[in-house]
Order: sequence, then C-alpha cells, then structure tokens
Amino acid sequence: MIPQIQRNAIRQRVHARIRQKMQGTSLRPRLNVYRSVNHLYTQLIDDAAGVTIVSASTLAAKLKTGGNVAAAKELGKLIAERAQEKGIKKVVFDRGGYLYHGRIKALADAAREAGLDF
Repeated sequence: MIPQIQRNAIRQRVHARIRQKMQGTSLRPRLNVYRSVNHLYTQLIDDAAGVTIVSASTLAAKLKTGGNVAAAKELGKLIAERAQEKGIKKVVFDRGGYLYHGRIKALADAAREAGLDF
C-alpha cells in the first residue's frame, strides 16, 4: 500500500499536469474540488483575475455527514445554485487530481443536474 504522504504528492503532480491545460475565465470559471477525509470543498475560480467567485463546502453547509456520496450530491446542488445566482451557467470542471468516481463524480453529476454546463 502507498503511504498517504506519497499518495498526496502523486495527486498534486497530477493536478499540476491538469492545470497546465485548463484555465478559468470570468465567462467560464474553473470549478475546483478538494476532497479531505471528512469533507469536500468547492470553489468557482476566475484564474484570469485570480479571484474566487463562489465557494461551498460540506463543512459550511452544516450537513450531518460531510465525507460521503450523499453529502457530495448536496454540495453539487449548492454550488450550482450559488453559481446561478451570480449568473454563471458554464464552468470548467477541475477534479483536483482525484479519480473521477465516488464523491467527485457524485458532486459533478449533481451540479450538472442543477443546471451547470460542463
């Protein structure tokens, strides 16, 4: 089994490789996802201006549990609602170097169902 420190270093290298190819703009911001053991955090980032437009997390949303697929679905709906309040419909999805399954996939699918286009 790979130690946790090495696993995170590998994820950071993968994320850096992904970030070389994608950039968020004011018209189409980057939907960034960070996954910890207990919670999920998302941000809509305008990389051209270097600002966070909207953010949401399972920690701030006061969900009963923050580290499971059900919480990820709630978070996807929440970030999509907040984005639409700011007039944002299209985003670029940045999975943060994580594999696209489980909580990451649930968050992305819920955001799509709630109206975000990516």
